[in-house]
Amino acid sequence: MNYIVENEKLTLQYIPGNGAWTYQLIIPNTKNIKGKWGDLKVSGTIDGYQIKNKNLGPLKNSDKKMSINSEIRNAINKDGGDTVIVTLYLENQTEPKNSSEILECFKDAQVLQVFERLLKIEQTEILNEILTVATDDQKTEKIIKAIENLESKSR
Repeated sequence: MNYIVENEKLTLQYIPGNGAWTYQLIIPNTKNIKGKWGDLKVSGTIDGYQIKNKNLGPLKNSDKKMSINSEIRNAINKDGGDTVIVTLYLENQTEPKNSSEILECFKDAQVLQVFERLLKIEQTEILNEILTVATDDQKTEKIIKAIENLESKSR
């Protein structure tokens, strides 16, 4: 399992008047994980309480945040300012959205067979890396890089 944080002590932040984000955790080392709101789902534990498929909230040029609702706070008996032990991993999406366009590019570049021989998790990682960028220019760059990497594997 690819853990983002494992048994990490984090402070439960309290920001009054911030709606669903009044109580939140800032998840360290997540600044460079790409993805839009709703694309980044995590599962794991907070003080031993199991959470599943929680959204990470993207922040510009900063680590991601995660809202901690009253159900979780009541279950762990913690409030703003308290320290919690957090273990989280990114959920793998088995088939990323809109991958057909990328696969067509791989086919045109004659690297689709190389891609299909990869382990499913490697395929998913490549597709997610391409699909979670912010702009079409970045997507094009990622596709080109992936094609070059696949070509090098076919030699």
